[in-house]
Amino acid sequence: MQDKIKIAAVSYLNAKPLLFAFEGGALKNQIELTIDYPSKIAEQLIKKEVDIALVPVAVIPKLKEYYIISDYCIATEGEVASVCLFSEVPIDQIETILLDYQSQTSVALLKILLREHWKITPVLQSSEIGYEASIKNNVAGLVIGDRALMQRNKSNYTYDLGLAWKEMTGMPFVFAVWVSNKKITDDFIKKFNQATGEGLNNLDTILSGIVFPHYDMQYYYTKNINFLLDSKKQESLKMFLAMIK
Repeated sequence: MQDKIKIAAVSYLNAKPLLFAFEGGALKNQIELTIDYPSKIAEQLIKKEVDIALVPVAVIPKLKEYYIISDYCIATEGEVASVCLFSEVPIDQIETILLDYQSQTSVALLKILLREHWKITPVLQSSEIGYEASIKNNVAGLVIGDRALMQRNKSNYTYDLGLAWKEMTGMPFVFAVWVSNKKITDDFIKKFNQATGEGLNNLDTILSGIVFPHYDMQYYYTKNINFLLDSKKQESLKMFLAMIK
């Protein structure tokens, strides 16, 4: 009996369309799927605990061997809504930023934007679960994922990192891609690619199963998030990876 291919993916709402077909369909008996937050997923791929993962792109330079195996990704053409710097004061008054512990890519992007776009030098501080409560006075926080969509309703100032990257470079931004840490058969990759794109044709079904009153999820899936890894996004990805090396 052939070993199942181990796949890991992020637990956020933005990944639901890419995971839609894995709950059934042609690959159901060929894969073993686990769900966690981005930095944990990245660690699993580096340690070869999984074969394929939907990983934050900042992990790519840390892999000894890697292959981007899908035409689908988590990206934005501008405002992403779920990766933001939140503050109670304007950005030039921020003294400290609490960094989200769940994603290396968003932290790396923030550092680039602070240096190249906003040109400010606040103190950057690691965080733990519940750090959002400490976003007050001159202390801001980088928050990602579903928690960011909730935080939008709480903070006075929201600085969207996808939009800031677009303003700085004129380019879209790629947050996560499907990566394998070893060669996978062409037959499986073809089926996998079809499966990861299937959810995009079933957004109404996906939306009907989501209860999330904090943000308009139809707008999120169709306007904020862009799932196709086209040539422009590949170019932007190369640019970003060059800037973090």
